[in-house]
Amino acid sequence: MIQKMKDSELERVSRIWLNSNLEAHDFIDKNFWLDNYQMVKEQFKNAEIYVDVEQEVRGFVGLQGNYIAGIFVDKKYRNQGIGKKLIKFLKRDHQELSLNVYDKNIQAKQFYERNGFEASIQSVEEETGEEETRLVWKK
Repeated sequence: MIQKMKDSELERVSRIWLNSNLEAHDFIDKNFWLDNYQMVKEQFKNAEIYVDVEQEVRGFVGLQGNYIAGIFVDKKYRNQGIGKKLIKFLKRDHQELSLNVYDKNIQAKQFYERNGFEASIQSVEEETGEEETRLVWKK
């Protein structure tokens, strides 16, 4: 079931965020994620976050208007369609969605493309110096 994040789920969501970033972005110094963990956790308190829950939070998506700040799925629940389910949930209520993905995160880029997103513009993320691509989906 997908629902808005509850306060009681903040800790689990934050850990999924940290672990997923450490695993998927090994090309970025792990201290970048560790140093930003507390700040991101604070931001989650006021963010628009939807969680996929079956006994526990299995994954979540963060949204800022039509911009997907990220989709994260706990390692033990990956490849079970949860990410696709979260995207489908967002597509119901939006005419357009966009997100940025690191070019080196090939698996994520392919996932979004399989779900109808198309490359738009390329840039370099200031904080990490990594190249990224803006992907856009339109109804």
